[in-house]
Amino acid sequence: QVQLVQSGGGLVQAGGSLRLSCAASGRTFSSYAMGWFRQAPGKEREFVGCISGSGGSTSYADSVKGRFTVSRDNNKNTVYLHMNSLKPEDTAVYYCAARSGYIIVATPILYDYWGQGTQVTVSS
Repeated sequence: QVQLVQSGGGLVQAGGSLRLSCAASGRTFSSYAMGWFRQAPGKEREFVGCISGSGGSTSYADSVKGRFTVSRDNNKNTVYLHMNSLKPEDTAVYYCAARSGYIIVATPILYDYWGQGTQVTVSS
C-alpha cells in the first residue's frame, strides 16, 4: 500500500510558476513509476507527465511539453511537478499517481495509487 500526500498549488498569474510536491509512504518508492494528471471542471482527467522509478525516463503531454518538468527525489520519497509559463488553460485539480513497475504510461487506469489532488488556478 502506498499513500500519496500532495502539497503546493494555489493561485498564480499567467506566465508565473508553481511547484507541486507529492510525498509517498513506504520504502520501495524507487520501484514505482509516478505520473501527474489534471482534471478541469467538466472535463476528463488528462495526462500531464510521468517519470520512471529511477528518474531516467520522462514523458509529457504535448500541451505542457517545454513548460512543465517532472522530477523525483527517491531519498525523500517525493515527486515534483515544476510548472513554468503557466496559462489560464492549465487551471485544474492536479493529481499525482503511482504505479508498480518500471514502465511509464500515460493512462490513468493503469495507476494504482492516487494523491488527494490540489487546485491550481491561473488567472489571466
